[in-house]
Amino acid sequence: MILLADGGSTKVDWCLIDNGQTVKQFYTKGANPFFRTREEISEELKVELLPHISDYDIDAVYFYGAGCAFPEKNEIIKAAISDNLHIAKIEIGSDLLAAARGLCGHTKGIACIIGTGSNSCFYDGENIQSNVSPLGYVLGDEGSGAVLGRLFIGACLKNQLTEGIKEKFLTHYNLTPALILENVYRQPMPNRFLAGFSPFILENINDNSVYELVYNAFRDFYIRNVMQYDYTNYEIHFTGSVAYHYRKVLRKVGEDLNLNIGKIVQSPMEGLIKYHSL
Repeated sequence: MILLADGGSTKVDWCLIDNGQTVKQFYTKGANPFFRTREEISEELKVELLPHISDYDIDAVYFYGAGCAFPEKNEIIKAAISDNLHIAKIEIGSDLLAAARGLCGHTKGIACIIGTGSNSCFYDGENIQSNVSPLGYVLGDEGSGAVLGRLFIGACLKNQLTEGIKEKFLTHYNLTPALILENVYRQPMPNRFLAGFSPFILENINDNSVYELVYNAFRDFYIRNVMQYDYTNYEIHFTGSVAYHYRKVLRKVGEDLNLNIGKIVQSPMEGLIKYHSL
C-alpha cells in the first residue's frame, strides 16, 4: 500500500493506494517548506493525516509538492513525515515532477502547469530533463492566473478594453484604482490578489478585447517556454486550474502555432496513481 501526496501552498491532496485502486482520498493544509517549518508540518500531519491512515499498513510515501525542488527543502518534508510514519521509503519530488509523471506517465513529453503561476519541462519518461525557469509573475509566469490578472487590470485602468468592462469589474469587486495599487504594491501576496480575478476574466471571455488578452498571454507561454524544448516531436500536456478552465483558448492557441496538444486536466493525481501502480 502506498500513500501519494500532491502538495501546494494552500492544501495537500493525499491518496491511499492499494494495487492501483484508491482506498481513500483526503486533504490537509498546505506544506510548502519555503513557508512552513519542520515542526509546523510535523504537528499538522500528526493531527490531520494520522487519523486517516492509522488503520493501514503503508509501505511507501511519495510526496510531490510546491517548494520541493531543492534538497534542503525536501529534507524538511521528509523529516516531518518521518516524525509521524516510520517507513523506510519516503520520496520527495517537485510539483512539476508530479505534473510530468501524472500527465506523461512513462512516456517522453512536455509537461506544463498553469495555475496561480506557470511552469514547464521536458520529461524523459522518468525524470525532468530540462526546464525553462518560470521567473515568477513579474518577469515570467506567462499565461498564469497572476499574469492574466496583471494584464487585465493594466488594460482596464489604461482603458484598453471594451467600454463598460472596467466599470463592471470595479463594481463587481468593490474596488477603486487606489485600492488596486495598494494591494499590488503594498500588501503581501500580490500574485494571489491578481490571480483572484481569473473567474471574472473567464466570465467575460466572449468579449473580444478580453479574449485577445488571454489568447496573447497563452501565446507568450508557448513561445517563451514550450517552444524552447523539442516541441515538434512530443505531445504537450497541461495541468492546473487556469489551464483546465481556459482549456478551449489554450488548445486553440496551441493549434494555431501548429503544436501537438495532449491532455489538459485540473489535477495530476489520477495519472500519478497510474504511474505508481505500474
